[in-house]
Amino acid sequence: MRSRSRAWLGALGVWAALLVAGCASAPPAPGAPPVGTHPADPWEAFNRKVFAFNDALDQAVLKPVALAYRDNVPELVRRGVGNVLGNIGDAWSAVNHLLQGKLESGLNMGTRFFVNTFVGLGGLLDPASEMQLTRHSEDFGQTLGKWGVGPGPYIVWPLFGPRTVRDSFGTLVDMPFEPSRLPATETGRYATAALAVVHSRTNLLAAGDLLDRVALDRYTFLRDAYLQRRQDAVYDGAPPMETFDDEPEDGKAPDAKDAKPKK
Repeated sequence: MRSRSRAWLGALGVWAALLVAGCASAPPAPGAPPVGTHPADPWEAFNRKVFAFNDALDQAVLKPVALAYRDNVPELVRRGVGNVLGNIGDAWSAVNHLLQGKLESGLNMGTRFFVNTFVGLGGLLDPASEMQLTRHSEDFGQTLGKWGVGPGPYIVWPLFGPRTVRDSFGTLVDMPFEPSRLPATETGRYATAALAVVHSRTNLLAAGDLLDRVALDRYTFLRDAYLQRRQDAVYDGAPPMETFDDEPEDGKAPDAKDAKPKK
């Protein structure tokens, strides 16, 4: 009960800080469409405020910690950390493959998990990759998409970052299977969660620096990239092509004999 109270107080603290910082939102780039007109982002005004809050927190705390982690922890150790965290995630990925009806890839991911767990010293090493058992990560948000659930509006959550409504529900289902749930003690769970966040942020340092140099509007760039990446993930890299009202359904041009001459 006490831990639940602390969790609720922490969440309230985050929202209070967000409200205090609400006047500072990420401004759109010059010439950009009016806020809220993107069909997938009707809550853009709110999302930009949360984005600005998350970005300020990242620049003040998370990025400096990630830089220290990269500069002071040997690369071999960081690789081992990534292997262990990824191996734990592989088990849940295997389940999602099977839930989506992808039997072959589900068995591949399950085999990968068992090989790395029992041969790779609990996932510290990655012999499965040498056996051509490649990682194809799946989460419950992707599973919902495979089941026909639409993405819903785009939303940026405090601390958690970008999601769609569908992916938000998917994250709730994914949470019990995250590496941070494995330790028996509360301290261990918090430490594992913090390590996973810092490790993930370290892997994004180069991409973040590139984004700062090339993106006129970081919010729009990240939103569009997220939506595209998630669509590709749901359709395994082959999303359906958009069709237009004046375009035949089969994508072929009409025969010349069917074309009416202009008068």
